[in-house]
Amino acid sequence: MAVYSPEQLEKLITSQPRVNLISRPTPLYPLKNLTVELGLKEISIKRDDLTGLALGGNKSRKLEFILADAIGQGADTIITWGSLQSNWCLQTAAAARRCGLRPVLVLFKTYDLPLINQGNVLLEKLLGAEIHLRETEKQGKSPDQGQAFRLLEEVAEYERRKGHQPYLVSVGGSACGGHMKKPLGAMAYLLSLLEIYRQTASSSPPDYLVVASGSGGTQAGLLVGARALGLKTKIIGICVSDKKEEFLPVVQSIALDLVEFLGLDLTLEDSDIILFDDYLGAGYGQVTPEVSAVIRLLLQKEALVLDPVYTSKAMIGLIDLARKKYFQPDDKVLFLHTGGVPALFAFPDRLLAESG
Repeated sequence: MAVYSPEQLEKLITSQPRVNLISRPTPLYPLKNLTVELGLKEISIKRDDLTGLALGGNKSRKLEFILADAIGQGADTIITWGSLQSNWCLQTAAAARRCGLRPVLVLFKTYDLPLINQGNVLLEKLLGAEIHLRETEKQGKSPDQGQAFRLLEEVAEYERRKGHQPYLVSVGGSACGGHMKKPLGAMAYLLSLLEIYRQTASSSPPDYLVVASGSGGTQAGLLVGARALGLKTKIIGICVSDKKEEFLPVVQSIALDLVEFLGLDLTLEDSDIILFDDYLGAGYGQVTPEVSAVIRLLLQKEALVLDPVYTSKAMIGLIDLARKKYFQPDDKVLFLHTGGVPALFAFPDRLLAESG
C-alpha cells in the first residue's frame, strides 16, 4: 500500500473539472472551553459552515465538482432530493444559480413538519427553486436511492418535455447515481483532508476527526485522504439517519469507488470505517431534548451555532464518547462543522420547549 504526498493527491484531484464556489481554507481553531469541560488535550473545530455559499456548508465543496460535471454534460437544470429542511438542497440551489442553471428540488417529509417558509425552504424559494413535495414510506427515515431516483426521473421527464436538459444527482452528492458517474463528492472531501493536513502541519494532525455522516461521501473522502497520506487519524462518523449495519456498506462503497477512480494503491479495512449509531434519537431530523441541550451548550460555551439535524447529533456523540473515556487524555480531537444552521429557524418552538 502506497503513501502519497499532498502534492501527488492534489494533482490527481485538481485535474478534474471544477467551478469555484467557496472561500478556502475555512477556519480551524481550538474550542478551549469545551476542551476544559471534557478534560481532553485539545478539541478543535473545522468550520465548513463558513464556506461562503448561501450561508455555507460542507456540500459546497462537493458541488464545485458536481456543477462542473453538469455543465460539461450540457445540463441547464439540476434535479436533486433531500429532506424538507435539507441543507444539501439549499446548497445545490445556490450553486446552480451561481453557475446559471435552474434548481429543481424534490423534498421528502422525513419528519412531521409542514412546508413552512422558514429556514432552508425560505431561502430555496428566494433562490427561485422549483420544489416538489413528496411523502416518505417511513416517518423519520430517508427514502432509499431507488425510490428517490424513480421520482426524480419522473420530474426529469417533465423537465425534458419543457425543453430542458436535466442533470440528476443523489442526495448529498455522495453515491454515484443519476448523471453523476464519478465519486465527485467524496473526492472533494479528500481535497478537504489535504486542507486540514496543511492547517495542522505546524503541530500535528488530530488523533480523531468527528463528523456527522448522513449520505457517506464526506466521511469516505476524509477516510481515503487520511489513509493515502499515511496518517493515523481515525475518522469517526456519527450516524444521523441509518443504523450502522445498514450504513457501513454505503461508506465503504463510496470510499472504494474513490480509490478506484483516482487509481490509488490503497487498501481499506472494515475496521477503518468507524461509525456510531447510538445518537439517532427519535430518527432523522427529530428535535429531541438532547439536540436542544447540545445546541444551547455550544452556544453558551463557544458562541458556536449547531444545526438540529447533523452537527448537533455529531456533537452529542463527541461529548458522550469523551465522557465515556473513548478518547485518551492526550488525544487531539477535531470536529467538522458541516453547516445546516438555517434549519434551526424551522424548529423554534420545539427547540425552546425542549430546552426548558
